[in-house]
Amino acid sequence: MRKMLSFLLALGLGVGLAAAGQAAEGYGKQKVVYHLNVDDPAQLKATVQNVQNHINAVGQENLDLRVVMHGNGIALLQQANNDADMQSKVINLKKQGIHFNVCANTLKGKKLNYKNDLFDVSEQDIVPSGVAEIAALQAKGYSYVKP
Repeated sequence: MRKMLSFLLALGLGVGLAAAGQAAEGYGKQKVVYHLNVDDPAQLKATVQNVQNHINAVGQENLDLRVVMHGNGIALLQQANNDADMQSKVINLKKQGIHFNVCANTLKGKKLNYKNDLFDVSEQDIVPSGVAEIAALQAKGYSYVKP
């Protein structure tokens, strides 16, 4: 009986340690693309919070995350142009390695100049097509998230 009890305790301890090891490993490395095409201030705020929560859960060293904006989704960076809180959030996310990509088709269609009309966008942030960029990233193994 004692041998059986010792065996069961040892087995339980081993399972517990294995589970703790899994928890310590977390989610592992991730490549993720967030698809943003809405102009709703509450949803834009929620999206940047979702991205921060994602970083907190996975760890910035384990995450390659792109936010691809097209159509109405560029409102995030339009809003940040005049909103110090949103500016701070975008800057903080960029410091943690998050990339914000903007659709060139959207800029052309809306007659916007990325240097003047959007917050902290450089030429390297512009992609020819937002939806094509999302598809290309998915083909490269990025997981798709639509917040």
